[in-house]
Amino acid sequence: MHNVPKKHLIKIPKETLVIYCNKNKIITVIGTLKKKSLKLQVELRINEKSNTIEVTTIPFSKLSNHDKKNVKAIQGTTVALIKQLLVETSSVFYQKLKFIGVGYRALEVPNFEKQVLLFRLGYSHDIYFKIPENLEISFLKFTKLFISGFSYQKITQAGALIQSYKYPEPYKGKGILYENQKIQLKEGKKV
Repeated sequence: MHNVPKKHLIKIPKETLVIYCNKNKIITVIGTLKKKSLKLQVELRINEKSNTIEVTTIPFSKLSNHDKKNVKAIQGTTVALIKQLLVETSSVFYQKLKFIGVGYRALEVPNFEKQVLLFRLGYSHDIYFKIPENLEISFLKFTKLFISGFSYQKITQAGALIQSYKYPEPYKGKGILYENQKIQLKEGKKV
């Protein structure tokens, strides 16, 4: 592991076990909460003494000239995905949304056993939202939603999808906002 850039080295946490199979091109990470795997496009080297993973630029298969130019990009993406695996196996992610506006509510649909939510957002119709697998959505009040799960990507995707039903508008500030999101309100028309 000589002259390897720091950005391509990944430190393995103490409570995490990493299993790498060069033949199947798979890395498996077993953390304190979950086990996840990732199919790789470039080779890895694992140093047990320093407890690190090195992502190389050596591809598993022969590449065309066009794909050879993208090996550095694939290497960077692989580093990011492995870091994400290490975090996702050892912690739970969450996101909070709040509904601001008169009559804006999130309700459970009673016959679907916490699989479908009903949003009332000031439209002439109700909006139904099917909860994705491996995610939990709960709320203490009808105006505050709490999304939790193990996959950061799925949580942010679900949060963005829910927010897309009613983006916050810049004049009154009504809509669906993230917990820490602040809106710069615009001044209305002067008469």
